[in-house]
Amino acid sequence: MRWAMVFATPSIPIEKAGTMALTEKTSMAPDERHDHAVRTGSPIIDARNVAVTFKVEGGTVDAVKDVSFQLYRGETIAVVGESGSGKSVTARTVMGLLTKRATVAVHSRIEYDGKNVLKFSDRQRRALRGDRISMIFQEPMSSLNPVYTVGAQIIEAIRVHQKMSRRQAAERTLELLRQVQIPDPESRFNQYPHQLSGGQRQRVMIAMALANNPDVLIADEPTTALDVTVQAQILNLIRDLQQKLGMAVILITHDLTVVRQFSDYVYVMSQGEVKEHNTTEALFKNPQHPYTRHLLASEPKGMANPTPVGSAVILEGSNVRVSFMLKHGGFFKPRLKELVAVDSLSLKLHRHETLGLVGESGSGKTTFGQALVKLLTADGGEIFFDGEPIHARTRDQMRPLRSRMQVVFQDPFSSLNPRMSVGQIIEEGLIVNRLGDNKSDRLQRVEQALVSAGLPHNILSRFPHEFSGGQRQRIAIARAIALEPEFILLDEPTSALDLSVQAQIIDLLRKLQDERGLSYLFISHDLKVVRALCHRVVVMQHGKIVEEGPVDEVLSHPRTAYTERLVKAAFEVAA
Repeated sequence: MRWAMVFATPSIPIEKAGTMALTEKTSMAPDERHDHAVRTGSPIIDARNVAVTFKVEGGTVDAVKDVSFQLYRGETIAVVGESGSGKSVTARTVMGLLTKRATVAVHSRIEYDGKNVLKFSDRQRRALRGDRISMIFQEPMSSLNPVYTVGAQIIEAIRVHQKMSRRQAAERTLELLRQVQIPDPESRFNQYPHQLSGGQRQRVMIAMALANNPDVLIADEPTTALDVTVQAQILNLIRDLQQKLGMAVILITHDLTVVRQFSDYVYVMSQGEVKEHNTTEALFKNPQHPYTRHLLASEPKGMANPTPVGSAVILEGSNVRVSFMLKHGGFFKPRLKELVAVDSLSLKLHRHETLGLVGESGSGKTTFGQALVKLLTADGGEIFFDGEPIHARTRDQMRPLRSRMQVVFQDPFSSLNPRMSVGQIIEEGLIVNRLGDNKSDRLQRVEQALVSAGLPHNILSRFPHEFSGGQRQRIAIARAIALEPEFILLDEPTSALDLSVQAQIIDLLRKLQDERGLSYLFISHDLKVVRALCHRVVVMQHGKIVEEGPVDEVLSHPRTAYTERLVKAAFEVAA
């Protein structure tokens, strides 16, 4: 059941165009913290000269180069940087979760409570991991075991480290699920990961990480899959528990607004190196390194280009309804309860238009989007694509339309085949849909799609696990672009990307829309990205549409208290 331990894999940095110039200047990062003179006591974690290399085809990659950092009890340090900068590899080195292809330099030291954990035996590392040092992973679907209920997985995490009966562990599990604001925890206890939304799965991971009251919590993009209101709740929860338990936190993130609000000290990483570090206040007030200034200046900007007058409707849903049956009670006396995820909703998407679908985690926005493209079967209603009714079509009957409608999913690790190389993953869609005159033509299309998605074309032989979360998301976007579709369902496509890459993806999507007349249904909880990319926005809550209209109008002058709360959390609370 140790799913996360089996599949934990490193992120390999890729040098992106435009980044090198920002990182050429000598690092401004001494080994000691700038505030070490005013600190009392010893750091609970003191990492010195950490270097990690990975064996890859044709040589090795220096993923982490001479990184040093200190973490004191009760504080939060943030490690920030673009996708592939080495921040997650650094965290996994602390946890002892690197693959066999990784080599940690002999001169590296990571001291926990005065002891070098790099010298620990495997048994000692396992005893430490999940008990004294715990980690929240970036992608919950690849960290949770799909064949066990979420309750069983949290119970296991408790009982491995604590002498506790199964009943006591179950009571503790329910308490943890309530702490992380899981709705109806008694029902969720017996559900499987695939039955929860992305945000709910991440909250289960947080509950599991906090199960044994660790001394150190490593949070690797802990709120990536969460909407803005729950993000604030979760971060406040971690901070409250930190103050209550004296827990130290390493926060790995690309969200600088979160860093500014929740961290005490910041380390900025790029291409495996710490370029600059300082107290949060000092770093934001007076950044020294060009790369730090680049990060601080990165934010989704601009707005969608106007749609052509009189554009035809490409996708329409009328009174679409989707429900699920949830099981309650025990094995011998199960009770079923209907959950209406999409409650008779209607929308129209025009050609050349981007329609945003927003709402809190569990509001039904992803379910609605998947029902519209027939990835889920609706209980009722009508769906039309380019004027053709598709609501009654079977899976086989939908095949001719699949090249015209593509999907980019929220969790790229679970949507990319781990046994296929990047080249095979992207080419597969071309082969299935008979696009490309020959092998050479298909290869050219694959390489062009990668370049368009901001990736180098020479990564065709590498596999998904060799990339960071943000890089995997760009591979997923490249796979969709390669088929030259008319419509793309984008389910949180920028949630795993750092701010500067978000801006690149937004510009790319705008460019593709203008050049090819693409239409997007953009599902997101990031209202800053929605404002920059979408023409219209639909706000969902509990399976219903509570507000819709032009994006500027809805975000600037919300008519409902729910929308106002979302806007405040996105643009005010985290600022």
